[in-house]
Amino acid sequence: MGHVEDFGVPLKYLGSLSRFKKQYLKTKYELLVLLSGPEPQRTYLEEKLLTELASFNGNICFVKGKIETQQTITEQNNMLIYNYMTSAELENTINVSKMVLCRSGYTTIMDLAKLEKKVFFIPTSGQYEQEYLAEKLESEGIAPYCHQDNFTVDLLSQIDHYSGMTFKTNELNFEELFRLFQSERKLTTNT
Repeated sequence: MGHVEDFGVPLKYLGSLSRFKKQYLKTKYELLVLLSGPEPQRTYLEEKLLTELASFNGNICFVKGKIETQQTITEQNNMLIYNYMTSAELENTINVSKMVLCRSGYTTIMDLAKLEKKVFFIPTSGQYEQEYLAEKLESEGIAPYCHQDNFTVDLLSQIDHYSGMTFKTNELNFEELFRLFQSERKLTTNT
């Protein structure tokens, strides 16, 4: 997303940095909801989505993003609701989910690109970098978004009209990449 034409300085791109690995697993959830962000915005979106998604046709895994002393899991209609997940649980759950509904934070975007997911973004209100990233991904035909006040379950059907997140592998020569940090000492001998 930060690629610049004719920057004038040699650049090397590392690609998406993610702790996750793409796995080809059978789909378990039609929709994965990943919540995060500052309060009270996180709670506001949680309440809105729980109401809106009650009419969703399919299995939903809903991760509230509330780190607490003990993990809790509850069922509500077609939703399995977690207060939080560990990294390993989250990696597996994203891999077994058809599409994701979440905030448009940079780390989340890189994780979803690595796992090549279809996604609908709801940027955190007042976090302009998230709004910018969501707008950019929509304009490039990658993923739809809306502001949290405007979300309705019907908007999820837009996902089918977008390409989804993809991961471009970069074949890096790390020796060349880190050559900049190597000393170019000239050895001289006294004769």
